[in-house]
Amino acid sequence: MTSADETPVRVGVFGLLGSGNLGNDGSLEAVLGYLRAAHPEAAVDALCGGPEAVTTRFGIPATRLHWYRGEYRTASRAGAIGGKGLGKLVDVFRTAAWVRRHDVVIVPGMGVLEATLPLRPWGFPYSLFLLCATGRLFGTRVALVGVGAAAIGNRPTRTLVRWSARLATYRSYRDALSRDAMRAMGVDTARDEVYPDLAFALPTPQASAPPPVPGPVCVGVMDFHGGDDDRARAEEIHRRYLDGTTRFVRALVEDGRAVRLLTGDECDAAVVAAILDAVDSPLVTAAEAASLADLMKEIAAADTVVATRYHNLVCALKVGTPTLALSYAAKSDALMAQMGLGAYCHPAREVDADRLLEQFRAVEKQSAELRRTLTERNLAAARRLQHQFTALTAALFPATDHAHAHDHALREAP
Repeated sequence: MTSADETPVRVGVFGLLGSGNLGNDGSLEAVLGYLRAAHPEAAVDALCGGPEAVTTRFGIPATRLHWYRGEYRTASRAGAIGGKGLGKLVDVFRTAAWVRRHDVVIVPGMGVLEATLPLRPWGFPYSLFLLCATGRLFGTRVALVGVGAAAIGNRPTRTLVRWSARLATYRSYRDALSRDAMRAMGVDTARDEVYPDLAFALPTPQASAPPPVPGPVCVGVMDFHGGDDDRARAEEIHRRYLDGTTRFVRALVEDGRAVRLLTGDECDAAVVAAILDAVDSPLVTAAEAASLADLMKEIAAADTVVATRYHNLVCALKVGTPTLALSYAAKSDALMAQMGLGAYCHPAREVDADRLLEQFRAVEKQSAELRRTLTERNLAAARRLQHQFTALTAALFPATDHAHAHDHALREAP
């Protein structure tokens, strides 16, 4: 507890939070849960993509990440290009001023060190570099907690990501592939640890009622156009993904199965609309999830899940529902292997509806065994995340950690 003459530790959270991506906000929720439990004295605020949404949902003050409001719109006119350029300069000073006010800044989860989806170097990679560089300049401890990383082909993006990681005070990763990728990019990862995704620390909701038999199938879709290196064939990839997923949903409906379409980002709504239009059946409905908790409630009522977005997979595996991954990056394969379902992955870039249906039936046949496996793996994930939060306290709150240890020793003394 903070005494009257002590200043509470000032903690900032940073990232594309409150911007419509449920996975990013779920990672923030997990970190805020840790802070409120382990460091209730901390004063917490955010520098983020959607400050109004973050303040409304999480009850913390928040500041807009970018000075220029059109940051994520394509700039074609001279005025917009000039505005973006000026914004990059202004953001140097805005970020520095924000960082300087904090003792600690946490980047909660998210794939901040990867480019598995289309990404421009002067977008978020530049913002992350500003954060880590000004943190080093002002002595503010910056922690990249449970983040995702991957090999990056674009040289400017790779350079910004590498230097961001090097300048951070603390790094941990959500899978071994991420740590390996940073090591390959020239970052010393000898002291960096790997832990399960932060979303595994969230509470697991239970289904409100037993599902019918056979139960519904949750199909998590994504506005998928390939990765950063696929820009030349983005539309072809998207068309193939949408066609294969639609054919799969239609096949389930022809078998009399109820299908619940899930999303993980606001941009996925267009894919849901296209599938509903193509498969005109009352058996196909769309969920309106506003959080990972909402997604988990939907999934808990399902027999099986087929999902693309990474955090749709996390939610399905955490709830313990047998899952088939439409995998768009190595991180999805790694997550499925980590949870004992490595055999049940299908490439999102080349969705073959017939092959996907075969794999789906194999998952359903092994359902009872897969549920037992997921129960065991979830217990192990929860234990590992407790280690993550203990390590985070030791790295970022050494004075607080020492005080807690001293208080504990006094309580234990005879």
